[in-house]
Amino acid sequence: MQHLLFVLFSVFYMAIVLGNSLIVLTVVADPRLHSPMYFLLANLSFFDICVSSTVTPKMIYDTLRDSKIISFGGCFAQMIFIHIVGGSEMVLLVAMAYDRYVAICRPLHYVAIVTLRMCIWIVVAAWIIGLIHAMSQAAFVVNLPFCGPNEVDSFFCDFPRIIQLACTDTYWLELMVTANSGFISMGTFLLLIFSYVFILVSVRKRSSVGLSKAFSTLSAHISVVVLFFGPCIFVYIWPFPKLPVDKTLAVFDAVITPFLNPIIYTFRNKDMKLAMMRLSVHVGRPAKSARTG
Repeated sequence: MQHLLFVLFSVFYMAIVLGNSLIVLTVVADPRLHSPMYFLLANLSFFDICVSSTVTPKMIYDTLRDSKIISFGGCFAQMIFIHIVGGSEMVLLVAMAYDRYVAICRPLHYVAIVTLRMCIWIVVAAWIIGLIHAMSQAAFVVNLPFCGPNEVDSFFCDFPRIIQLACTDTYWLELMVTANSGFISMGTFLLLIFSYVFILVSVRKRSSVGLSKAFSTLSAHISVVVLFFGPCIFVYIWPFPKLPVDKTLAVFDAVITPFLNPIIYTFRNKDMKLAMMRLSVHVGRPAKSARTG
């Protein structure tokens, strides 16, 4: 079973890094994609690489070992980086939903409202919010007394699993983790779904043709939101379950979702596919040798 997991995790991780790196490279290299929407998409791909790289390499390494050990500092670093990137990606998904709202419902004002400068500030704010989200939990967990056991029943370290190892009453800390990660995830998810429904209802009042086009555009965003928030809500809204399914969902959030994001956006976006074709042609074209006089 461990050899099978080694192959699966390795293949998924290589696909995550290559697929998302290709999206970032395409957006940077193609001037036609230098717009707020693709700037946010490139940052989403970068976040996916970061969250997967925080967890997956250690998981791959552990499949080759009988004794799966992580240091105390390494465990906390893993938890903090997961929540920094996860919190940042949550803000980014909200920004992408707002971008689509303006583009579909207020197209004449899009250029004036959604600027590249504003998107840069949104990404900076996303990193800051992600950092605050992670450190506000880590500050309480790092000072807990850990006197055994020291075995985490999961593929990687996360706050709910580590809190269970503390030899003290952690009831209020469990509520804090639930409120910080669980309810924020659920609230953001419901806000995003409501915004997409509002966009579709607004477009439907104008024309049925516009509705089908808007739904086609939003379906990729809705898919990514469901894939990202679904496991988060289950893992953190009920953060101390006894069912083993939460471990599978945690792996889904760290491995499968970053793998599917580039597939969803690439194969459903005509401009992105054309840009990748232009990039491949440019890279594959042999360089002309210079003539000497």
